[in-house]
Amino acid sequence: MTGAGPKKTPLYDEHVRLGAKMIPFGDWIMPVQYSGIIDEHLAVRKNVGVFDISHMGQLIARGPRAGAWLNEMLTNNIDKLEIGTGQYTFLLNERGGIIDDLIVYRTAPETFLLVVNASRTDEDFAWLQKHLGDNAELENRSADFGGLAIQGPRMIELLQAMVGKEAELPARNQIRDFDSAGIKLTIARTGYTGEDGVEVFFAAKDAAKVWNEVLAKGKELGIRPCGLGARDTLRLEMCYPLNGSDLSPDHNPIEAGLGFFVDLKKPKFVGREVLADAKEKGTPNRLVAFRMKSKGPPPRPHYSVWRDSERIGEVTSGSLSPSLNEGIGMAYVAAVHAKVGTEIEIEIRDRKLPAIIEKKPLYKKS
Repeated sequence: MTGAGPKKTPLYDEHVRLGAKMIPFGDWIMPVQYSGIIDEHLAVRKNVGVFDISHMGQLIARGPRAGAWLNEMLTNNIDKLEIGTGQYTFLLNERGGIIDDLIVYRTAPETFLLVVNASRTDEDFAWLQKHLGDNAELENRSADFGGLAIQGPRMIELLQAMVGKEAELPARNQIRDFDSAGIKLTIARTGYTGEDGVEVFFAAKDAAKVWNEVLAKGKELGIRPCGLGARDTLRLEMCYPLNGSDLSPDHNPIEAGLGFFVDLKKPKFVGREVLADAKEKGTPNRLVAFRMKSKGPPPRPHYSVWRDSERIGEVTSGSLSPSLNEGIGMAYVAAVHAKVGTEIEIEIRDRKLPAIIEKKPLYKKS
């Protein structure tokens, strides 16, 4: 069977040059680690790290009714977005199941940038296109952009070295355009690590230049290039969900404990009735965070969750936490067992090992 090979980001050659270990990730080939997952993870917690996020999708919606149309397609309230701000939100199917979680920014009065998950870009575009409203248009501009996530307590020093100390950096959830040595950077202050951070977008042709500039300017700040491994452990410590693992068309945002990003005061959006019902009556399962109570192999996705000899759920994300030095994870469990403090067991290699349901996030900055 022939087909297109895995997609490469505009930074593929840079990753190979730096000796990154490359792996298939959905349709892409991406760096999983450079110096090591723990080293990269701790660099982000203590100093600063940079991730290639060029694989993520960028959709642009514009037109006199683009905002009104997006408000009927997404769960959060677009009307609350001022120009230059963004919000986390969900794209749902009619059953209230999660097609994708994404960030939408209002970049002009009638223009919106949707930053979507790489593996869902084509699906999101097709779904939105199918439901396109009047006086709104949508384009998939993903191939035109490269992107970096710069995360960690020294991120501000690094950005100032790039765009100048006088530049007014965006506040949390804001997006602004900057110039760095003649290259246009669009900088959004968001992140997926629990640290202060930004996502930086630029023309794909400028990718290698921006990447190398970031590494050069970040050298004295202890910067590390980081791969998917550290991205996963960092987000899991914060209990940020991963699409395809913790979020899927079989689960809705209420079950996932993410009702904060659903505005049920809006009269109409796809999946609203299901979510209103789930909010009122509760859901059979809940996404909980847990930590292992003993040392041993870490929990992994699809491991069974038990309580009193009854199978009550399944792990969706699991790993060893570099910051906490213990096994942690998230799992959908029967709602009756989902209370914080509940003792559970995770079945790892035919052994049931003790764990406890914890309040999110699992990692809290000291």
